[in-house]
Formats: sequence, structure tokens, C-alpha cells
Amino acid sequence: MSSLLKVDNEIKTKVDAFRERITAEAEDLVANFFPKKLLELDNFLKEPVFNISELKEIGSEINLTVPDPVLFTNSHDGLEPQNAKKRKMEDGARDSCPDSAKVLIMPGAMMKSNNHLVDLIDRVKPEIRTLIEKCNTVKMWVQLLIPRIEDGNNFGVSIQEETVAELRTVEGEAASYLDQISRYYITRAKLVSKIGKYPHVEDYRCSVKEIDEKEYISLKVIVSELRNQYVVLHDMILKNIEKIKKPRSSNSEALY
Repeated sequence: MSSLLKVDNEIKTKVDAFRERITAEAEDLVANFFPKKLLELDNFLKEPVFNISELKEIGSEINLTVPDPVLFTNSHDGLEPQNAKKRKMEDGARDSCPDSAKVLIMPGAMMKSNNHLVDLIDRVKPEIRTLIEKCNTVKMWVQLLIPRIEDGNNFGVSIQEETVAELRTVEGEAASYLDQISRYYITRAKLVSKIGKYPHVEDYRCSVKEIDEKEYISLKVIVSELRNQYVVLHDMILKNIEKIKKPRSSNSEALY
């Protein structure tokens, strides 16, 4: 084997040390970290923050004072703005309206996020990131245990490949949770900007409450899914640990 491919001894030593480190870390994750984390997330789901009976308590009120409209006219005899910014707005209104138009000038007050959900998201996101990182480590460990390709006696190898596929699926689902959180902020921002533009339309205010309630339910589902994924991975790997670590039996010749 060594005659076919020359490998520097120093590099080989470092690679072997890396493999040993990954193996030790992954085995500790499966044996200790996964069960501890699933119990931790199960307790998280039982906290008061996830047991609010009335969802309306989640929705935040959008407090926005609706100012009186300012009248702009084509004639300088009417109401004329005092500063250059308002004069510019008047010119735009004059170009679009032949006689006069009423324009709402919205206040520059900041519209805040739903603090309850922001705090909850700040707790959930690290859990998602942790699951992705730990799955990646265990996946690498199992992949390094896959033996060279041979004819026959590949039942254990198929178990290894199935385990890798499950770990990869969990990684992808966890990454989609992060996308979901980003979409919530973007969607809510668009709705809040609509409220600023159309403050008299009550449906926009109601839609913000609805999306806040939906995100609260989604966060609870995400934490529940994270817990379940730890349970499934821990159970799956423990049940198949013998085949994962030794995919091919040494006495396979006895079968023939």
C-alpha cells in the first residue's frame, strides 16, 4: 500500500492524531452530550415562557401616532413649508396633483421589535447552531469508520451510510430553522413598514400580531424538534454502535 502512494510521515502522524481526536469527541457526544442535551431541551419546553395559555399575550401593539395631513398646493398663496425638505416634498406633490393634495408626514420614531420573541429567539438560535456543529462532528467520525470498498459483507457499511444520511438530514433541517427565523424578521419588517405608510388600515396591525403568534408557535415546535432529533440520533447510534464501529466481522469466511 505504501509503495502505491507516498505519504509524509509527519503529515500522517498529524492526520492520525486528528482522527483520534474526532473519535474521542464524537463518542463522548453520543454517550453523554446527546442525552444531557435532550433532557435540557425537554426542561426548556416546560418553562413558563413556552406555556402561555393566551396567544394574544404574545402579539405586540404597534403604537404609532397618526398625524394630521399637511396640505400642499400649486399656489404659493396656500400653506408653504418652512424648510427645504418640506419644500422638496411640495414640489413632488405639485407635479403629481394639479390643484392640491393632502400628504401624511410620518414621525421618525423607531418601531421596536417584539421583545418577548427577540429574547426567545436569542435562546433558541444557539441551540440550533450547537446541533449543527455536533452533528457535523459525529458525521465525520462515522465517515472515517467506513472501511475500504470490497465485494460482499457490506451490511455494516450500509448501516454506517444510513447513519451518515440521517446526520446530514438533521443538519439540513436545523439550518432551515435559521432561515425560518430570518424570514420572520423580514416579513414582520415589511408589515410594520406598511403600518407606517398606511396607519389607518387596521388589518396591517392585526397581521403583525398574527405573525408574532405564529412565530411563537414555530419556536416551540423548533425546540421540540431539536429535542426529538437528539433522542433519535442517540437511540439510533447506540442501537447500531457495534456495526458502526466494526462494519465487517472478522470471521466472515466462516459463512462460506
